[in-house]
Amino acid sequence: MKIQLNQLYAQEPLSRKTAYQTLSQIGNGEASEIEIAAVVSAINMRPGVLSEIQGFRDAMLELATPIDLEGRQTIDIVGTGGDGKNTFNISTLSSVVVAGAGYPVTKHGSYGVSSNVGSSDVLISLGYEFSNDRDKLLRDLDTAGICFLHAPLFHPAMKNVVPVRRAMKVRSFFNLLGPLINPARPTHQLFGTFHLEVSRIYDYILQEESDRYYNIVHATDGYDEISLTGSASVRSRERQRLLNPEDFGQTTLAPEALFGGETPEEGKAIFLSVLQGTSTPAQKSVVLANAGLAIQTIHPSRDLLECVAEAEASLDSGRALEVLHKIVQ
Repeated sequence: MKIQLNQLYAQEPLSRKTAYQTLSQIGNGEASEIEIAAVVSAINMRPGVLSEIQGFRDAMLELATPIDLEGRQTIDIVGTGGDGKNTFNISTLSSVVVAGAGYPVTKHGSYGVSSNVGSSDVLISLGYEFSNDRDKLLRDLDTAGICFLHAPLFHPAMKNVVPVRRAMKVRSFFNLLGPLINPARPTHQLFGTFHLEVSRIYDYILQEESDRYYNIVHATDGYDEISLTGSASVRSRERQRLLNPEDFGQTTLAPEALFGGETPEEGKAIFLSVLQGTSTPAQKSVVLANAGLAIQTIHPSRDLLECVAEAEASLDSGRALEVLHKIVQ
């Protein structure tokens, strides 16, 4: 680890191979918490580097516990986090709405680290029991249209990293890796990134995977999702767009309308209010925008407004709420 640290301190990027070796050492318990914190800090001092993210991802996928979906086509809706906006759980809610619309979802997520309430935090408060049992996950997927892949259960080698990240409470390259290492390897993904350069790196990596369909979002005011607080850059394999709230049939929102609360219980209350139809119009509209874009990721030739309308039908009909009831006893 000393060689890699000296290279990082000299502001020299790691090659893909060296990055792979570095994270493999961390994952195999060959690095101390101090060394892990030093690696995170050194990389945090500069923008993300493609070769490093590729190598780190290679190691994470190799160390992960995979899940075979037996040919099922699914979508994941996931953001890097780390945007500092402390929004409510928009991507998780959007996932439930998309499942209610009839599209299977394999949602990958974890606890909040750089935000107050992560997807796993709110799901625990709702009563969802995480598992890495393949039969249970496939049963949830087939009966409810969604299953949740709690990252610590599928990336056990990262147990040494968790206390370091929690202690530092800042975004790191692990934020960048999370969306790229879903162990189910879904065929479709809607990514959210906290920085425009990160969206470019994602695009470059995903261009190499011809069987993956994706959209990568970066809101121009810093959100790692469609926020409706302004415009958003959206990249796919075929095109790059700049989408405004009007493109989703929505009006521009104030940032404070997206506040997610300070505790899992507050996050739970917002989550249920959206599904039960008692949320604020702003909370509903931002979920519909993200769910609509996710549906368009699956059907790229369809009109975006049509996809948003399909998401709204899932929510207004109660089908999205039924999805939650099927997986939470």
